[in-house]
Amino acid sequence: MIPYGKQDINQTDIDAVINVLKSDYLTQGPKVPEFEQAISQYVGAVHAVAVNSATSALHIACLALNIGEGDIVWTSPITFVASANCALYCGAKIDFVDIDPITGNMCPKALAQKLKIALKEGQLPKVVIPVHMAGHSCDMQAINQLLTPYNIHIIEDASHAIGGQYQQTPIGQCQYSDITIFSFHPVKIITSAEGGMATTNDQNLADSMRLLRSHGITKQPEKMLRSNEGDWYYEQHQLGMNYRMTDLNAALGLSQLVRVDEFVAQRNRLAQAYHSCLNGLAIEHVSPLSDSYSARHLHIIRLGNASKRRMIFDAMRAAGIQVHVHYFPVHLQPYYLNLGFKAGDFKQAEQFYEQILTLPLYPELTTAQLEYICATLKGLLE
Repeated sequence: MIPYGKQDINQTDIDAVINVLKSDYLTQGPKVPEFEQAISQYVGAVHAVAVNSATSALHIACLALNIGEGDIVWTSPITFVASANCALYCGAKIDFVDIDPITGNMCPKALAQKLKIALKEGQLPKVVIPVHMAGHSCDMQAINQLLTPYNIHIIEDASHAIGGQYQQTPIGQCQYSDITIFSFHPVKIITSAEGGMATTNDQNLADSMRLLRSHGITKQPEKMLRSNEGDWYYEQHQLGMNYRMTDLNAALGLSQLVRVDEFVAQRNRLAQAYHSCLNGLAIEHVSPLSDSYSARHLHIIRLGNASKRRMIFDAMRAAGIQVHVHYFPVHLQPYYLNLGFKAGDFKQAEQFYEQILTLPLYPELTTAQLEYICATLKGLLE
C-alpha cells in the first residue's frame, strides 16, 4: 500500500535518539531547550515552547490568552477536531468561519460578514484560530486587518505548515498573530514521533505557556513567594498540565529540522508533478495563495463529479493506494451536532468535503509511484 503520508527517518535521526538514550537525561534535559531555540531561529520568532502534541499546544495557547467560560473562539470547519476542541477544554464556546474552496482555508470575506453580525449581536470572539490547511498559509494579513480593530487575538494553527512561507516570511514568525502552533506527528513535514511547538513574540505568553505545560510549577526564585527555601523547592502558581516534550522527542525533532527545507522542496516538486500528470482531467487542485510558499503537507484535489468520490476512493484503495479525505467538517461531527450545529451552517465547507480526495504525498514517494497513482486515477475518471 502506498501511504498518504509517511515519515522520513535516516541514520542521523536514529543516532540522535540513541545518544539521548545513552545520556543522563531522557526528559527535562538539554535537548528540549535546544529544539526550542532551533525552531525559534528557523521561523524568526522570539520564543518557542515545546510540548507533547500540537493539541496540547493549542490548549495552553488558549489558556495563555485567558480563554474561559463566556468567551467565544472561531476556527475553520475544515480541520482536525483539535483546532476546535481546544476552546471547549477551556470552557469557551466554539463557532466556525466558512472556507474558500480554492485554498481550503478560512475565507476573509466570510470572516468579515460574520464579524458584522457578531458585532450587532454582541457576540464577538476573543480568539480566532485560522488553520493553514494542507500547509497552505491563510491570508493572514487580511485576517489580521479584520480582527485588529476589535482586539481579537489570533492563534495560527500551522500544524501542517512548518517550512512554509507567507509574503516571503516564515510561517511561525507571528507577524500577524499572537501565537503559532506546529505539529510534529509522523505524517507531518518533520517529526519528533509525537510533539508540538508554540511560537510567540510575547514574553508573557511564552512564560505562561511554559508554566502551563508543566503542572503550573516554577523553580525560578524571582517568581516564588518563598524564594529562600532550598534547591529542592518548587511552587505551583497555576493549574497546569503535564504536557512536556521528552528529550527523546526533541532529539529526533532537532535532527529532522536540519532537513526541513529539503523535505518541503521535494513536496513542492511532487505537487507540481501531480499538476502536470493530471492536467486536463475534471479536477481542481486545492492550491496555496499566490504570495505564499506552501509546506505541502497534503495534496488535495476536488473532483468535478463528486458522486464518483466513493467509487474512486474504494477503487484506489483496492489498487494499493491509500487515498484519504481531509477533513469531515468539524461542525457535523456527532459531538458538535449535540452542541447545536447542523447541516447547512457552513455550506462551502460542506460542499468542499463532498468533493475532495487526498492523494499520497511524502518525500520518499517515487516518480513511478506517482505515475501509477495518476494513471489509476485517470482510468477511474475516464
